[in-house]
This record gives sequence, C-alpha cells and structure tokens, in this order.
Amino acid sequence: MLILSRKIDEKIKIGDDITLTIIEIRGDQVKIGVEAPKSVKVFRQEVFNAIQSENKAAAQLPDEASLSAVTKLLKK
Repeated sequence: MLILSRKIDEKIKIGDDITLTIIEIRGDQVKIGVEAPKSVKVFRQEVFNAIQSENKAAAQLPDEASLSAVTKLLKK
C-alpha cells in the first residue's frame, strides 16, 4: 500500500486517466474528488462490498428455466 500526504487542492494521479483531488479536510473526515472515465466504476468500499454480496446471493438463486422445470415435475 502506498501512503501519501496531501493538502487541500492537491492531487494524486492514477495512471493516465484517473485524478484524485483533496477537496476538504474537516476533523477526521476528508472529502475527495474523483475524475475518471465513465467506463471506470468508482464505489465507496462499503457500497462495493454490498454489491458483491448481492451479486453472490443472486447467483445462487435458481434461474427461471430451472424453476419452471421443477414446477412441472411437482405438478405430475
């Protein structure tokens, strides 16, 4: 992990296309601006974790075709 110190309005570049800007520092909270191409998805870690959990749960659900086949078997 790279650790950097930055002041308000200072920037961090990630590759050619992503720029992080320190917008505000207030107490223990830091506001960061992210400039990235629309093709790059940017999430807070807790939101990313929730999305991953939902995707895993959805992947474990049977698809509609499987449900239909099971329903037909149960009706016999």
